Amino acid sequence: MQERKALLILHGKQALNAEVRAAVQARREDGWQLDVRVTWEGGDAQRLVSEALQAGYPILIAGGGDGTLRDVAEAMALAKTKASLALLPLGTANDFARAAGVPLEPLAALGLLDMPAQSIDLGEAEGQVFLNMATGGFGSNVTANTPEDLKRVLGGAAYLLTGLTRFADVQSSFGRFTGPDFQWEGEFLALGIGNGRQAGGGHVLCPQARVNDGLLDICIVPAAADVVGTLGTLLSGGINGLQSVALSAQLAWLEVEAPQGMDLNLDGEPMESRKLRFAAMPNALRVHLPDNSPLLVQ
Repeated sequence: MQERKALLILHGKQALNAEVRAAVQARREDGWQLDVRVTWEGGDAQRLVSEALQAGYPILIAGGGDGTLRDVAEAMALAKTKASLALLPLGTANDFARAAGVPLEPLAALGLLDMPAQSIDLGEAEGQVFLNMATGGFGSNVTANTPEDLKRVLGGAAYLLTGLTRFADVQSSFGRFTGPDFQWEGEFLALGIGNGRQAGGGHVLCPQARVNDGLLDICIVPAAADVVGTLGTLLSGGINGLQSVALSAQLAWLEVEAPQGMDLNLDGEPMESRKLRFAAMPNALRVHLPDNSPLLVQ
């Protein structure tokens, strides 16, 4: 029987969240030793993970948005720990949690502490780890440029509104893509490299992705004459329409070369590069997910 002890690493903005406090107290009354640490500035999540592992916590909980989840998951993966991760989704998009079937209500999410942890894959790009998805091109710009105030007011719809207002700024990028038995080059509007399925507030780029298949799902949206129509399909979340215009593949690794440079986003972490190698990291982390999670190979 697993030790009923966990540390919640909570984003500082959620420190006074009454629903979170009630959920933590309820789990304590269920017999869990549930301790809480709050982040204040960049680097805190990584430091708190290190301290928690040194203290011997068998389970860590990431309480926040996709960025907090990525920070905690990356720190745990790089530490090669046997400790497991639970999710308390408290962000605007919660893309990974939604796709994985993790409840968005704090008490229900913390209920997954009672479920056995399952080994899942992560993605890696030049030493940086991501849990959900790496995006590039127009979709990455939308995510990076959506104001925090707008996200607070509109939630996930803020990404769609930002995308619609940025049509005039759309520019395609030239890229070369190489992987096992896969090669393509040309102008593209958007790129998704998914361990998970969706990014940018619910836009499904990799509908067949699984987190325990040892592969990354690739989605490339080539530039087309009807740019507005193509981006409308992308931003509206129409899966069937997206599949009709996108190139898809499932690969263990992918090398991307963009001579003019390319904006990327790794689970909310912006970066820029001309050449990157993405690779799947099989069985890199143990996570508490629902048994029937759509992201698991059953």
